[in-house]
Amino acid sequence: MNIGLYFGTFNPIHVGHLIIANHMVENSNLDEVWLVVTPHNPFKKKSTLLDNHHRFELAFLATEKYDKIKPSKIEFDLPQPNYTINTLVHISEKYSQHNFSIIMGEDNLKSFHKWRNYETILEHHTIFVYPRISEGKTATQFDQHPKVQKIASPIIQISSTHIRNGIKEGKNIEPMLPDGVWKYIDDMNFYRK
Repeated sequence: MNIGLYFGTFNPIHVGHLIIANHMVENSNLDEVWLVVTPHNPFKKKSTLLDNHHRFELAFLATEKYDKIKPSKIEFDLPQPNYTINTLVHISEKYSQHNFSIIMGEDNLKSFHKWRNYETILEHHTIFVYPRISEGKTATQFDQHPKVQKIASPIIQISSTHIRNGIKEGKNIEPMLPDGVWKYIDDMNFYRK
């Protein structure tokens, strides 16, 4: 099977994540998309992150009714901080029957040349890129790269930061969250402080 790995802290997961994952699996050669819940992104403040198991549970609740979208906690047991190359080596060995690709936003492609072992990633994996509204240009070395496929997908302007801030301010953000996710967040009293 062809599996697209969509990495993120998913803090919390929202409908934008699902729209992108679903669009990718329905409009490419991917058979499934795995939402890889990242324990700690070195560029994000850890204090704002829910515990790993809570974010995985939210991803599980969000994807229950989608056969082609699965949550993954494969990075939970890997050394921190997580580097994509290490995860790809591990997951490719563990699930050698599958082919793995990466799903990323156009904004991440701009800094892809700074990723650890990015040349090795490109040598062995396809990158599916979805559009984002952001500043700057994509690095020209990737514009015509045969392993980089830009997928025309809806531009999603929902962010987890916006949702967390909305909850803290007492706003109704429920329409931006998948079924079950809002109930879990509300029951657990997350993001209110």
